Amino acid sequence: MNSLEGKVAFITGAARGQGRCHAIELARRGASIYGVDICAQIETVPYAMGTPEDLAHTVSEVEAVGGKIATEIVDVRDRKAMDEAARSCASMFGVPDIVLANAGISPQRAEEPDAQAVFIDTITTNLTGVWNTVSAIAPAMIDRAEGGAVVITSSAQGLIGRGGDGSGGATGYTASKHGVVGLMHSFAAWLAPHSIRVNTIHPTGVRTPMVLHAEMAGWLEANPEIAATMGNPMPIDMVDPIDVTRAVLYLVEESGRYVTGITLPVDAGFTTK
Repeated sequence: MNSLEGKVAFITGAARGQGRCHAIELARRGASIYGVDICAQIETVPYAMGTPEDLAHTVSEVEAVGGKIATEIVDVRDRKAMDEAARSCASMFGVPDIVLANAGISPQRAEEPDAQAVFIDTITTNLTGVWNTVSAIAPAMIDRAEGGAVVITSSAQGLIGRGGDGSGGATGYTASKHGVVGLMHSFAAWLAPHSIRVNTIHPTGVRTPMVLHAEMAGWLEANPEIAATMGNPMPIDMVDPIDVTRAVLYLVEESGRYVTGITLPVDAGFTTK
């Protein structure tokens, strides 16, 4: 369980959901965690987003497994703030060995007040936020010359287009999750000579507050033809955060030391339909 002893992991979207699960399990294996989250509401997002109290709960969960953690409230859309967070992490724990670009939103709903605003916020959070995260940290990883691993959270929707309805939320989500695959391929080519591996993970629906809320249920109820296409071939409705975390561990531990430039589904067969 000490497979990541001495490593530093920088995690976005760490206040809850997949980000919290990643933080706990990497810490359990010895990594020091620097977790960031916006901890505020984006106006176009229809569900309650993470809070400072959620981020504090992540801290307590990490400390409960004996881990070291520092956190900061940062909006991944703000490049200057991400640069500062990267410097703060390096000052406190050292340059990250692992970067988990996990922060994202999924703002689908039955009725959008402003489709363009929803689309733009989704793209800037899910796509620009990943660019800001990796490009803020990677140069220091290169200078350190000890390799590393970057995992970008995409989605099963980053490999297909199921659920398209022309809305800002659904379109922006799918476009952003495809977009981070392009970022991954470009980053992987850039960073491979420095032994820094870059991959994407592609979950089906995950049991987190980003998915389990009334507005998402209302969107599916209002679009039964879309809902009918969203089931998994395996007999489960959703996966759990730990299922995604286990894929992350494969990519960032010794098991993935020569794995770069791949799209790894954790989707119960969703993308095979």
